[in-house]
Amino acid sequence: MDQATQLRNIIKANAVSNTPKARVFTVTSGKGGVGKSNVSINLAVKLSKMGKRVVILDADFGLANIEVMFGAIPKFNLADLIYKGKSIQDIITQGPEGIGFISGGSGIAGLTNLSKEYINYLIQNLQKLDTLYDVIIIDTGAGISSAVLEFLIASKEIILVTTPEPTSITDSYSLLKALSRDARFNREMTRVKIVANKTENFEEGRQLFSKLSTVVSRYLKLPMTFVGVIPNDNQLVKAVMQQSPVSISAPNSKSSLAFDDLAKTLLSDSEEMITSRHGMAGFFANMVRGKRFT
Repeated sequence: MDQATQLRNIIKANAVSNTPKARVFTVTSGKGGVGKSNVSINLAVKLSKMGKRVVILDADFGLANIEVMFGAIPKFNLADLIYKGKSIQDIITQGPEGIGFISGGSGIAGLTNLSKEYINYLIQNLQKLDTLYDVIIIDTGAGISSAVLEFLIASKEIILVTTPEPTSITDSYSLLKALSRDARFNREMTRVKIVANKTENFEEGRQLFSKLSTVVSRYLKLPMTFVGVIPNDNQLVKAVMQQSPVSISAPNSKSSLAFDDLAKTLLSDSEEMITSRHGMAGFFANMVRGKRFT
């Protein structure tokens, strides 16, 4: 039996175990500056307030938006788990509302170039997240980099954040186009959920989704779901300047209430909750499937 076959057996054994599976949301955007990390953070806060155990994996290793907004500087990151023998508990930093936070750091860049032994070790540790948390939010980088696409290909639930700006809509389409053209992308098993951010009202968000959905359906044959609108809100701008999630600093603001609706919408579909629970081990199994190992 060659090493690739052995690895797939390891992945399969971990992914289909009886361990409870967390729900994994991968939050992304076609360009920077659309509020992707803000959505990740405030969604985490709302889900935590709903009684869910939540952890955020910051996979945007070029920036540190999550730790800045949480006011928490992690001692360790994913690279320390992979290369320095730290446990999964060691690399989890506690944020507000009991939310866990894992910094990807330089470990994200090399995930798909690991040896079989490292991958086995990583899967066994990541699987522990499925017992510690109900929801795992992966905050990716923005744009169409290979690192971002690797995470999206592995995802069953993608939350794509866009805004009414024409460039944001165009870049969102370009991201979906690159994703749909990848041979490893499974459109039947992936749910793309659109969040319209920085809108004047709900109707503007609905129209944004309609425009994007029309071209995506016609040219990419990729179904999408509209899951929410986050309106323009001075309280949210103020919260960002204060480096605090608006859901904590201004819980009654219109943007905070919109995040309430978004969290409820994402958890409302019982079928999605069942079919999407492949957990963190299953997520990573998708990420390394088809790779060559040494």
